[in-house]
Amino acid sequence: MTDKTPDAPASILIIDDHPLLRRGVSQLLELEDDMALLGEAGEPETGIRLALELDPDMVLLDLNMPGMNGIETLKRLRDEGYAGRVVMFTVSDHEEDVVAALQGGADGYLLKDMDPDEMIRQLRQASLGRMVISESLTALLAEALRSQRSRPTAPDIHSLTQREREILRELAGGLSNKMIARKLDITEGTVKVHVKHLLKKLNLRSRVEAAVWAVQEGIDR
Repeated sequence: MTDKTPDAPASILIIDDHPLLRRGVSQLLELEDDMALLGEAGEPETGIRLALELDPDMVLLDLNMPGMNGIETLKRLRDEGYAGRVVMFTVSDHEEDVVAALQGGADGYLLKDMDPDEMIRQLRQASLGRMVISESLTALLAEALRSQRSRPTAPDIHSLTQREREILRELAGGLSNKMIARKLDITEGTVKVHVKHLLKKLNLRSRVEAAVWAVQEGIDR
């Protein structure tokens, strides 16, 4: 993997079985100076191979594809060592799909019916290391979290150390571990340890749950 210069455009690989959609996204990206299409694939196996060969900054991944769905493709990408951003791009706004994708290691979940300008804005945010979720899904995620509140122990912010609270606040802002580490001037490994501890203390299963809960509770302000 070669280091890209700071002003190089973010490279994107599309994995989607609809040629028309791939062409549309490609044409949108051609108009942007800070993002560039590195490659495209119409089926998951080819997409995984290209992702590992080309090492793009971001993969735009369809959820519903014949043969292997987007969640399985995402898992394969992570298992085989792809460390770039993965943003799901789909028509499904089902709660279980959104939760499964984010818990599976996706860095974002965008709906295909979104406005093209909004899509470009969200992809730009994702390329900068932020988690992106279509605005219409935020309430759905909060509701999914609320429906799991039957746990014996409800999250308690007072159980966290000052540093864990700082990291939770940044998580709620959508920052990646790398960006949190840079902002707080600590190592990425230290951030990972803190995230692990705060999830255990709050009785939550993922950083996405923690982020949604923090926003609900007003901890992100």
